[in-house]
Formats: sequence, C-alpha cells, structure tokens
Amino acid sequence: MIILHHLRIGRSLFCAWLLEELHLEYEPKEYFRNLKTFRSQEDLKAAHPLGKSPVIEDGSLMLSESSAITTYLIEKYDPENKLHPCRKQINNWAKFTQWLHYPEGSVFAPLLIDMLLQRTNDSSRRLNEFSASEINLHFDYIQEQLGNNNYILGEFTAADIGIAYVVEVANKGKHLAQYPVLLNYLTRCKNRTAFQKAKLRVVE
Repeated sequence: MIILHHLRIGRSLFCAWLLEELHLEYEPKEYFRNLKTFRSQEDLKAAHPLGKSPVIEDGSLMLSESSAITTYLIEKYDPENKLHPCRKQINNWAKFTQWLHYPEGSVFAPLLIDMLLQRTNDSSRRLNEFSASEINLHFDYIQEQLGNNNYILGEFTAADIGIAYVVEVANKGKHLAQYPVLLNYLTRCKNRTAFQKAKLRVVE
C-alpha cells in the first residue's frame, strides 16, 4: 500500500486526489506545522530530509516533488492512459507535460510572494506590483487556455490537478473575482468524486 506523507495546510490533498482518481489504496500519514514558523517539524524529516511534503512511499521508493509523484503514478498505475496521453502521441504528450509542470514551475512563485506579503503585512511596493502583475499574467493565460473547455486539455487529465491547486491558492488569496471561467473550473474540479473522497481522507 502507498503511504502519503501529508503536511497539514499544503498540497498533499491534491496528491490524494490523484491517488483517488487512480483508484489506488493508500494510507495518509499526517504531520503538523510549527504554529510560530508555519514550517514543518522534525518528524517529517524522516520522510524527506528537508521536511517537505507531499512525499509518497511505494514499497522501497520514497518520492517527493508533486510533478515527479504525478509522473511516477500515472506511468506505473495508468497503463490505459485514462489520465494522460500516450507517449507515442508525442505532441499531445508534450502539451500534457507542459501543463503538468507549469503550476509549480511558473505560477506558484508569485502566489507564494503574495501569501508571504499578506501574512507578514509587508507593504513592499515593488514586490506587491511584481506579484500582482505576474498573477494576472498567469491567470489570464490559464483562462484563455480553458476557453469553453471543461478542463485544461479538453478532457480531464492529471495536469488538471496541479492547475486546480494554483487556482485554489489564487482563490484563497482573493485573486479570482475577474476570472469567472476559473471559478467555474475550480468548482467543476472539486465536485469530482475522487476529490470529494480525498477530502475525507486528507484533512487540510
């Protein structure tokens, strides 16, 4: 059985969502943040030397980094390509890979800056202007890509899990008022049966 090392108030829920979409058996192992620093505590370092999450444990394999976890799980447990294109369809696979890595590779950085500014009440004008500009840039792009589609590549794929995560973070930061398409997309994703099951297993 897969063990999901889950740090509260993070993105482990979205990893659990993928596990549910794949109908895999897994056991969440819960960790709590330090209330003063908001960082992980020493116990998580047994699973990851940096104390990061999510981490999955599958047999002898310990694997971190959300995109790496997603790639591993779909390669091993989705032979029918229900959640990703076949590698032989190289153009489709390339686009899927782009959207799989895009959330953490590009979108999350300005969202993180914005979260830190809000939590520390920092009024740095340059950082505020940078994060606001980048957030708008990325979410304009995502909304344009969605268009009239239900999901980022038309049909639901594992890439939607990462996209939904950054859209959720933006929504919590009150950045989606001008993005009705993204709000509808987020609702659609969170209404999926697998997401609802994950919420019952992994508490944020």
